[in-house]
Amino acid sequence: MNSVIEIKDLTKLYKNGRGIKNVSFSVNKGDIVGLLGPNGSGKTTVMKAILGLNRPSAGIIRLFGKDADEHFEEVMRKVGALVEAPALYKDLSAEANLKIAARLYDGVDNERIINVLELVHLSQYKNDKAGKFSLGMKQRLGLALALLAKPQLLILDEPVNGLDIEGVVEIREIILKLSSLYGTTFLISSHLASEIEKTCSKVAVMHEGELISFDTTEDALRLNPSMEEYFLSVVRNKRGELLL
Repeated sequence: MNSVIEIKDLTKLYKNGRGIKNVSFSVNKGDIVGLLGPNGSGKTTVMKAILGLNRPSAGIIRLFGKDADEHFEEVMRKVGALVEAPALYKDLSAEANLKIAARLYDGVDNERIINVLELVHLSQYKNDKAGKFSLGMKQRLGLALALLAKPQLLILDEPVNGLDIEGVVEIREIILKLSSLYGTTFLISSHLASEIEKTCSKVAVMHEGELISFDTTEDALRLNPSMEEYFLSVVRNKRGELLL
């Protein structure tokens, strides 16, 4: 399997002492890897480090087999991301937001913009101003922006945030479709164990800034009735180790 993400001993410590410590894992082509953990566990910090949005205190990040720091521009051309709230021009329409973003990439034409709007189910709202969108619709537009250049790797931070039940199912279907048809690789963060269970092929549990478990979804569920029970099990085991 071709490795898309390789992280070794990644550490990012903030002045308040929080952050991530010695995080190591790899993601292969076509994987859908879920970072599972509560708010403040370090999921977003890992993603920001991969994307160059924060500078690690220590550790190595390789994307598509190359050092992400030395070959930053080259590897980032293959990456799409939605981290925290999407950066939108609120006074412009959904379509206009995508047209502005399209200028940053080669080969992204109007047809691609139309296709992406259809993919995230925003076609009927393409002329509406982004500032009037609900939180869920803004998430969809953020995902559309991330998809514009047909990235090989998509990094999505809480992608179903603010979506209703139908929206959650639609985003899940988009992720599974892109993985199945095009071999797109995903790194997704969520605090919802059930969503990781339904979407991801592998799960990485984050707890208090550390990666405490990394398994296939199949293995995680072999001895646990649900992903929620798996999460609670590995966290309790970790706490038990700390008490000894």
